[in-house]
Amino acid sequence: MNSHHALQWLPSYLVPFVSLSYPTPPPVNPDSFHHSAYYKTGMLDGCLIITCIAVMAVLRDIIRIFVLEPFARWKLTRTWERSNSHHIQQNGKKNDLINGNGHAGHANGDSKPKGVMSARDARKIHRSVLRFAEQGWSAIYYIFQWSFGFYVHRNLPTQALNPTELWSNYPHIPLAGPLKLYYLTQTAFYIHQVLILNAEARRKDHVQMMTHHVLTIFLIVMSYFCNFTRIGCLIMVLMDWNDIFLPVAKMFRYIGLYTLCDITFTWFLISWFVARHVLFVIVIKSAWFDGPRLISVGWVPELGHYYSEGTYDTFVYLLVALQVIQIIWFWMICRIAWRVISGQGASDDRSDDESEEEKKSQ
Repeated sequence: MNSHHALQWLPSYLVPFVSLSYPTPPPVNPDSFHHSAYYKTGMLDGCLIITCIAVMAVLRDIIRIFVLEPFARWKLTRTWERSNSHHIQQNGKKNDLINGNGHAGHANGDSKPKGVMSARDARKIHRSVLRFAEQGWSAIYYIFQWSFGFYVHRNLPTQALNPTELWSNYPHIPLAGPLKLYYLTQTAFYIHQVLILNAEARRKDHVQMMTHHVLTIFLIVMSYFCNFTRIGCLIMVLMDWNDIFLPVAKMFRYIGLYTLCDITFTWFLISWFVARHVLFVIVIKSAWFDGPRLISVGWVPELGHYYSEGTYDTFVYLLVALQVIQIIWFWMICRIAWRVISGQGASDDRSDDESEEEKKSQ
């Protein structure tokens, strides 16, 4: 469908903000998306990215404030009330035995009314509610976006274990509508994440996260305009797969479901290693050796050929840099895994420390 024809009622300057730009006739014999509309790339694509960032910001706040935070507050308050009720019953039985008169006294002379939440507990619950909601948005996004990316990947003639099709018949232009939309929404998400990182309280790994997001944005944009979209799509699908499980594990932890947290975290650890240190390394190896071997045409920008020694080396070196960051993170993840194995439970080294927040608030 040509969305420009469907949006004739909009002023022309608003159309790029709500639809894919640069529609073009489909290729004669496409190897994928046979019934899709096709598009070229250009600077107007940034308009739709801006819209996606705004939509993500609104959706994040709506879901966080009206769905995730109320649920987490209800769950944690309910857990606290049950724990407190059990504590009162235990104290009551002890006092009955001590007094011998059937009336529970105040242990240790504590005159504070039972059933009233302390300021410390209220701060702890409030912090967990906020963290649960933040991680909930990430989990929701990655679930939907990975599903969309997997659909796009399944319709492309590419395979993670045999990635030579990433380079055959380069350049792969024009772009099918779903692939282009996937790229633009992913770019919008990582720009949105950069804005969030700088708006919220800084975590221990702020520098690493910023480096990762900026590097990812640069790789997405570079692969988009240099027509390396098939390798870009495969990499994003690999990355998003295990990004589903870490926020879910954190969500379980913040609402006190520690066993589910440890199980989910263990699965996250396995999926991370397979996706980011096995399959991603295979992709990097293919980029290093298969790309120069299979791409036969050099730098001809007017025909969509952006392969040159300089641009391609830059692209590969950035992929290697991304892997280095992920190796550092994997080491941190293994430290958390050791805590799980040793029975201490999963905790996130990369998050801010609860005790530090409490000291600041006192």
